[in-house]
Amino acid sequence: MRTPHLAVHAGQIAFPGGKIEPSDEGPAAAALREACEEIGLDPAAVAVVGYLDRYLTGTGYRITPVVARIAPDPMLALNPQEVQEAFEVPLAFLMNPQNHRRGSRVFMGHERHFYEMLFEGRYIWEFTAGIIRGLYETDV
Repeated sequence: MRTPHLAVHAGQIAFPGGKIEPSDEGPAAAALREACEEIGLDPAAVAVVGYLDRYLTGTGYRITPVVARIAPDPMLALNPQEVQEAFEVPLAFLMNPQNHRRGSRVFMGHERHFYEMLFEGRYIWEFTAGIIRGLYETDV
């Protein structure tokens, strides 16, 4: 969960990630760098599996979701400037369509529709839930 003082998406549940920097060798390298910076995830503990289709957010960001496997119980060191809390959600929960609800909100005068998921009192919504739905819809 992002810290409440951030200018963008404060307090929201999000995957680690961010802008691809010129020094990154593509989306996977950027994802590994960002995960290390934000939650202290050692890139050596990550096996990249592939990518999901690009996700366009309602605010115009283009996200390339990177799918990876991580060893159980990874050692994390949260960056308190960016991350308030890290938690795991079982894959079985995320891949159960009964947990995928459709929600909407009015934003800047327009109604926006998105997926939302409630897990143990935590509200996963908008692009994070949309990326999870994209994984669910992937024919693997």
